[in-house]
Amino acid sequence: MESIARGLDVVRCFGADRPRMSLSDVASATGLARPTARRILITLEELGYVRSQDGGFTLTARVLELGMAYVHAQGLWALARPHMEDLVARTHESSSIAQLDGSDIVYVARVAVPKIITFAVSIGTRFPALQTSLGKVLLAGLDPAELADVLAQPSRSGITPRWQPDDDERDAALRQVRARGWAMADEDLAPGIRSIAVPLRDGAGTVVAALNTTGHAAETSREVLVDQHLPRLLEAASAVGADIALHDEVPHLRAAT
Repeated sequence: MESIARGLDVVRCFGADRPRMSLSDVASATGLARPTARRILITLEELGYVRSQDGGFTLTARVLELGMAYVHAQGLWALARPHMEDLVARTHESSSIAQLDGSDIVYVARVAVPKIITFAVSIGTRFPALQTSLGKVLLAGLDPAELADVLAQPSRSGITPRWQPDDDERDAALRQVRARGWAMADEDLAPGIRSIAVPLRDGAGTVVAALNTTGHAAETSREVLVDQHLPRLLEAASAVGADIALHDEVPHLRAAT
C-alpha cells in the first residue's frame, strides 16, 4: 500500500507548471529518497505512464486513463453530454460539471467554446471550491459538520484565489446560495471569470454534482447570466437529473425481472 501511495505522489507532482522533471526534481517534490523516486519512475515508465527523455521525465497520455476511469464509472459524462452540448449551443458559453474533492472542485465533464480566460480548464482541473460557482453550490449542499470538515482541508489546486472572505462573509454567501438554489462567482477566482451554477441531483434529491455556464466578464454581464443563461441552465440540470435518476433505477429494474 505504501508503494501505491508513493507512486501516486510521483504522478501528482507533475503539473502544468512542471510538465518535465528531473529525478532530483521528483525526489524533492515528493520528499522521497532519490533511489526510491528512481525505482518508482522506472516502474511507471514500464507501465506506460511516464516517459524519460533528455535526462528528464514527463507523464504520458496514458495517465488520463486513471481519471477517466472515475468519470466513466460515474456515468455523468455520458448522461450529461447531450444536454451540455445543447446548453452551449444556446448560450454560446462553456459549460462544466464538477464534484467536490476536499476543499476543491474537480471538473468531471466539460463542453467548451473557444474563449480566452485566465485559467485553462479541462477534465481533472481543480480549483478552490469557495471561489467558484460550482463549488459554492456544492458547499451549500453540505450540512454544517460536513462543511466545516471540508473547509478545514487545504486546497491542492496551487491557486491563490482573488476573493478571500472571512467566516461571516462566507457563511452569508452560502446562505444566499441555499435560498436562491443557484450560485454566481463574479471574478472571485481570478479577473475575467464570471460564472453561474446550479446543483445536479439524483433521484433521491441528493446533490451529486454541479453544472455551470462560464463566460468572460468583459463579454457576459451578470444580468445576462441571470436573465438569459440561468433558465437554460436550470432546464439542462433538470434534464441531466432526470437521466441520472433513470440510470440509477436500471439495476433495480433488472434485479426485479
